Amino acid sequence: MTAPRSVRSRRAAHTADTRRALLRAARTLFAERGYTATGTEDIVGAAQVTRGALYHHFKDKADLFRAVMGECAQEMAERLVEQETARAEAQEGDAWTLLRLGFQSFLDACNDPDFQRIVLVEGPAVLGHSAWDALVEQHGYVLLAEELTRAIAEGGIAPMPVAPLTRMLAALISEASLYIARADDHERARREAGEVLDRLLDGLSSASSSGAPNRTRA
Repeated sequence: MTAPRSVRSRRAAHTADTRRALLRAARTLFAERGYTATGTEDIVGAAQVTRGALYHHFKDKADLFRAVMGECAQEMAERLVEQETARAEAQEGDAWTLLRLGFQSFLDACNDPDFQRIVLVEGPAVLGHSAWDALVEQHGYVLLAEELTRAIAEGGIAPMPVAPLTRMLAALISEASLYIARADDHERARREAGEVLDRLLDGLSSASSSGAPNRTRA
């Protein structure tokens, strides 16, 4: 016999609340202690749920960590998109200039405590570097390709194949973020990585390359 709709709704709400409680507790503990030092008993205690509830929603601790890492990455991506969209609306500028400012904003975000510890430090160590690469692809490639296409159309950078350019720039920014997160002095690493990144991006600007023949045009 099928349960009444109101009962099913309450069950669904309870299930969603339990999952949120587990994610919230795990995120706090993973950010404070790291993955290895956080036990499942710590998580269920902080979430005030049973161990069975944890294993109902997640296969194991690594599966829970993957969900927390994905949540942190998605929140940061949404925050940066909102921030850079507001900048573009408020500040006149070509697509390439705004994109370079956006890269620097991302490097700033690499010193956000949760994002740094969970996504940049613990993530690759726990799940392998491919997990971080997958997040970059999921949250960055499409938007980056769109903005690079616009920058080329506006003449900010010389025409070149967008697909490889997107992957190479994403890899460059990804490595810069990992460098910042793993440094002993995060603030100094942020400044140095930002300087190097901007110097490298100068080479893509049309103004920098106008005197040289374009060998990358398809």
